[in-house]
Amino acid sequence: MKEFKNAVELLTLCTEKNLPISEIMRQREIILGETTAEDVDARMARVLEIMKDAAFSPIEKPVRSMGGLIGGEAKKLSLHQTSGKSICGNLLDDAITYAMATLETNASMGLIVASPTAGSAGIVPGLLLAVQKHYHFSDEQIQQALFNAGAIGYLAMRNATVAGAVGGCQAETGIAAAMAASAVTELLGGTPKQCTYAASTVLMNMLGLVCDPVGGLVEYPCQNRNATGVANALVAAEMALAGITQLIPLDEMINVMYTVGKKLPAELRETALGGCATAPSACKSCHMCS
Repeated sequence: MKEFKNAVELLTLCTEKNLPISEIMRQREIILGETTAEDVDARMARVLEIMKDAAFSPIEKPVRSMGGLIGGEAKKLSLHQTSGKSICGNLLDDAITYAMATLETNASMGLIVASPTAGSAGIVPGLLLAVQKHYHFSDEQIQQALFNAGAIGYLAMRNATVAGAVGGCQAETGIAAAMAASAVTELLGGTPKQCTYAASTVLMNMLGLVCDPVGGLVEYPCQNRNATGVANALVAAEMALAGITQLIPLDEMINVMYTVGKKLPAELRETALGGCATAPSACKSCHMCS
């Protein structure tokens, strides 16, 4: 199978082979990794296992973060949902809860899957695990969807960046949400083209989001942005599945995101020298500012 370097080439392969994005990416891993299908599938099964543990454990046993800025949020969301007072609906509630829980795991030195980064690690599992719960997908189906997410992440890493230090939070939670939106779109029956529309929609909606971690820690506002990231991904997938197209294709949107990210001042690219990190309350809580 030919290597693909952008979304246009990926969609061409999908058409030529009559395969979804997930299977094109899975076969790429087998061929370029010079390994077997069994090995690739086993590794993805382990990825899902880690994602589940990171998303579920803090709901039952909340853990305080190393920096002390977050901890227990997922448990509060879960209790709020079970109280019957939720306003988001059960699927989105679960997605938000799992996403925030994963960030609690990460910030307390637990094991997570960087998807594509630690600071955005809650979005892909948050949405996929919620969709699995409510639509009763098997683990094997979720594992396959993760290959789709990986394809979108690969395109971003090859042609732009997923680093907050380079492109701001739009490059981290933005790309993570694009990955999640594409994966869910395929999982719910969308075409490869619709998957790219969903991913493009997300990047458009999160364009310009800065990276401003309080105290330089991947805790706050990172956890909140993982929650909004899953919401953004869900909206984008819904739009794509409804047949809404996008004027700006994914390749161009990735390039736009990268261009905008490079124009952000250094203070807004993971240095903790601007944005939320310099708010008086933030400085007081982390003791970083004099």
